[in-house]
Amino acid sequence: MKYSDVNLGGGAEGGVQPEFEEWAVDKHTQESPTDAYGIVNFQGGSHSYRAKYVRLSHDSRPESILRLMLSEWAMELPKILISVHGGIQNFDLHPRIKQVVGKGLIKAAVTTGAWILTGGVNTGVAKHVGDALKEHCSRSSRKICTIGVAPWGVIENRNDLIGRDVVAPYQTLLNPLSKLNVLNNLHSHFLLVDDGTVGKYGAEVELRRELEKHIKLQRIHARIGQGVPVVALIFEGGPNVILTVLEYLQETVPVVVCEGTGRAADILAYVHKQTEEGGGLPDGVETEIIATIKKTFNFSHSDAMHLFQTLMECMKSKELITVFHIGSEDHQDIDVAILRALLKGTNESAFDQLVLTLAWDRVDIAKNHVFVYGQQLLVGSLEQAMLDALVMDRVEFVKLLIENGVSMHRFLTITRLEELYNTKQSPTNPTLFNLVRDVKQGNLPPNYKMTLIDIGLVIEFLMGGTYRCNYTRKRFRIIYNNLHGNSRRSGRHSAGPGSHLRKSQESFSIQADKKEKTRHDHFIKTAQPYKPKLESATDQSKKKAKEEIVDIDDPETRRFPYPFNELLMWAVLMNRQKMSLFFWQHGEESMAKALVACKLCRSMGYEAKKSDVVDDTSQELKDYSNEFGTLAVDLLEQSFRQDETMAMKLLTYELKNWSNSTCLKLAVSSRLRPFVAHTCTQLLLSDMWMGRLNMRKNSWYKVILSILVPPAILLLEYKTKAEMSHIPQSQDAHQMTMEDSEHNFHNTTDNIQMDVFQEAKADDNVEVKDEAETQVRSRRLPLTRKFYAFYHAPIVKFWFNTV
Repeated sequence: MKYSDVNLGGGAEGGVQPEFEEWAVDKHTQESPTDAYGIVNFQGGSHSYRAKYVRLSHDSRPESILRLMLSEWAMELPKILISVHGGIQNFDLHPRIKQVVGKGLIKAAVTTGAWILTGGVNTGVAKHVGDALKEHCSRSSRKICTIGVAPWGVIENRNDLIGRDVVAPYQTLLNPLSKLNVLNNLHSHFLLVDDGTVGKYGAEVELRRELEKHIKLQRIHARIGQGVPVVALIFEGGPNVILTVLEYLQETVPVVVCEGTGRAADILAYVHKQTEEGGGLPDGVETEIIATIKKTFNFSHSDAMHLFQTLMECMKSKELITVFHIGSEDHQDIDVAILRALLKGTNESAFDQLVLTLAWDRVDIAKNHVFVYGQQLLVGSLEQAMLDALVMDRVEFVKLLIENGVSMHRFLTITRLEELYNTKQSPTNPTLFNLVRDVKQGNLPPNYKMTLIDIGLVIEFLMGGTYRCNYTRKRFRIIYNNLHGNSRRSGRHSAGPGSHLRKSQESFSIQADKKEKTRHDHFIKTAQPYKPKLESATDQSKKKAKEEIVDIDDPETRRFPYPFNELLMWAVLMNRQKMSLFFWQHGEESMAKALVACKLCRSMGYEAKKSDVVDDTSQELKDYSNEFGTLAVDLLEQSFRQDETMAMKLLTYELKNWSNSTCLKLAVSSRLRPFVAHTCTQLLLSDMWMGRLNMRKNSWYKVILSILVPPAILLLEYKTKAEMSHIPQSQDAHQMTMEDSEHNFHNTTDNIQMDVFQEAKADDNVEVKDEAETQVRSRRLPLTRKFYAFYHAPIVKFWFNTV
């Protein structure tokens, strides 16, 4: 791992220097390319730990150091930088405090992707931080980025680390007589700062400060313009720690002080508690603080007064200091204290605070400290946060934003949905881009921007059959073309090698519209079984012409009537299962959405399996498909238990939003056998097989007898209109059913009225009505209707052709 930009300080060169000349780094050292970098392999413990390290000069540029960490060490840029300061020498820390601190640091680092900066050596606060992270390291393969910045001259056995790009074995056992320190084996990376001195601290201070400032300038996320927030965490410590706190406060960096850890931290916490709003102290407190400083640090009165003045300078930025008290029973976790301090210290608007919590993926902080009374968030800001949450795959934030008033109908426009589809997928899983390339039958440039019409073609390809996506329909194409103009970069109207393909796709879409219309004219929607009359051809043509009229100036035309349906398909095609399940839970037609998602995942898995790339994508998509299939079956089971007839109607209800398909057809297309084998589905199929014939026993015998002896048809029982309401019928059969129903209804009404007038007792009215309804149910069909119903039943057609 050669890194020539990073230099180190060598020893003094040249002849004998005069005795009176004081040794100086600038005069008595020279720089040369680093000779110590690679991986340190810690020895002497029950577990083998490894860490990456580099020896570098005290004046190395922070840009070069960060480039090394991101490029050579493949570290991810942090979303928070936690700089831990405290005592260098060993100090006792209560086991409960150590447990709470360790748990909080682990949670902060894992949930937010934070970097933790320490002194790196196996003493003092750095040792306690390492011990706190030990439990996580032993039970998790994911390593927390804990970076030790230590002076090269204080490292015991440092010569063992010399070597270019080596795996250096390193003993952690310390010689009791040595004044040097060993590295802590629970850190993940080490920056060993060399200024030519030996056994002396301080070489790392300036470099660490400059590195923190440079990291603070980096953008926290590609979609977020804010820099990486930095927070200082204080444990114990001597007088220098108080000076360090003042330097942080002057740079407006928030500071979290852990009360109860001793010395400087406890003094800071006490002064913070006693300081009043105006910055003053109550009577007698100043003398008490000065006495405590003298006793704690063994200072003279003048030194104590100087340090007291430093403390009061710190209190001028009291709002940037957060005291974390561990001893109380109702204390908050230290990770919450750190994040709250960052929100309080940044002094940003409510929207900027929301963006920070979004980058950290801490919905609890956003819920408890951003969406609170008094915070003003504009609708536009919330919608921008929603877009960021969707792109960053933050499901809990999407839920929180919806709960706090974001209207998905207002939010989701054509432009935003297209932006979501063009979100970069994982390089190892470019499923959607490959599908678009396959559908367009040509090579696409890497920066190709997918259109919703492209997505529509992909959905139709995955759904198969005659499924038509709304994105490829004529009405949507009119809106889309007017919104983007005819000169869009995708060049759908431009001449070229792909123009013929695009024209053929559009002509296919128009033809498919006509075929779909013809196909669905054959069946009547079971959702309106009692509609007395069908629309005439003139009414249908007028309705169709009205639907084709598009008001381009109306902003509603750029939105989607059912946004959760569109977002569900987006999440499925982007292979985001948690987001898919969330959108499945919202909106209408849950059973249909589960079946569509099941079919899409199954088809995507099949296409991924055909790919030459060997990975787990195919199996992953198959598992997602099975999960949605299970949801559909569970929903059918619940509906069937509640109302059998309505459950069967759900299976045959034509779904306007899903290409006028039905749940039954979607289940068959998805090859969802548990759904088709369900009792509800089987009962429906049996009813469809029998047609209007009402027979449960010896059906084949009665049908064959009626075929051979036609007069027997008049003796068979037939279903009423209500019993046929859940069964798809041809248009002619449905029309005849309606006419029979009207005729029977009027006749029965007259009978009901006559029966009521003939009765003498008003208490028997209910019984009369029940008897009348029974007559309607048992009323027989006219002779011609019976013959028509018999010969149009599927079971009769089967036996007629068989016999």
